[in-house]
Amino acid sequence: MKRLKAEWEEQTAILMAYPHAATDWGAYLEEAQECFYNTIYALSRYQNMIVCVHPNDTESQDSLAKISQVQIALCASNDTWARDFGPLCVETNGIALYLDFIFNAWGGKYQANLDNAISSKLAQKGLLKYPLRFVNFVLEGGSVESDGAGTILTTTSCLLNPDRNSHLDQAQITEILKQELGAQQILWLEVQPLEGDDTDGHVDTLARFLDANTIAYVSCSDRNDPHYDNLKNMEAQLKRLRNLEDKRYELLPLPMPSPKFYQNERLPATYANFLWVNNNKQKVLFVPTYGDPADGKALKILEDYTGVEVVGVDCSVLIRQKGSLHCATMQLY
Repeated sequence: MKRLKAEWEEQTAILMAYPHAATDWGAYLEEAQECFYNTIYALSRYQNMIVCVHPNDTESQDSLAKISQVQIALCASNDTWARDFGPLCVETNGIALYLDFIFNAWGGKYQANLDNAISSKLAQKGLLKYPLRFVNFVLEGGSVESDGAGTILTTTSCLLNPDRNSHLDQAQITEILKQELGAQQILWLEVQPLEGDDTDGHVDTLARFLDANTIAYVSCSDRNDPHYDNLKNMEAQLKRLRNLEDKRYELLPLPMPSPKFYQNERLPATYANFLWVNNNKQKVLFVPTYGDPADGKALKILEDYTGVEVVGVDCSVLIRQKGSLHCATMQLY
């Protein structure tokens, strides 16, 4: 049986890419690098880190080399969103394989030629534990959520976007996901992206598996928030979903932080963009925070439900470029 591994399974490392002057972080590079450095340091206390650093950025190489459990991979990059250009790991009868899908920067919104080549460069450098196979299909890691047992959760707004695989319809895309990711069922959410989201509605900003039977999701209780109707509609869809045993999922609503803005644009701040770290000895859940009163509430909800250590990571700067903690990381098995 083939399956896309669940993110809470045992890993060997977490992949990230470091901001440099030629990325969109250039306007406030020092702040961005401090944010990434702090995140890498926090994660490195629990897991090995592989960090892509621009070959010319010797200062960052020297800085990161001082953190134990960090391995630097010299790679030119366009940006820092490892979740979406990183490899996806499937397992067939216990044998693992990495898949290298096409990354076109969310439908050609930005330059992506360097980022699209990073997975193959990591394989060439011997940094991937398993073989890598190219798949001629546009897909980002943040757009698909796996329970590790044959179910994939995704959104129509992203995967059916005409700037990704315009020659394919929903039925054809479903078949490709089943074939490549070993999915037995694809659960499609029809939901609009959060304001400020430039991924066309990645599921990792909206609804995530906490285990094979539980989905944590963004909820909105403020009727005056523009997201209210959209997220209530998503909640209603989640209540109708069934797993492969034809049972309803247990649902865990997460609060929304108060609206966050940068340069007068609302940002897609969400607690659903959490990251599992599993180093064989312990499982830890890292959750983005935004200096918001709801931070503590979100962390407590997830800690009470999962029973694992939950660690908050300040993503106030990270969210300025419309992504958060999960978007900037990719677990490697």
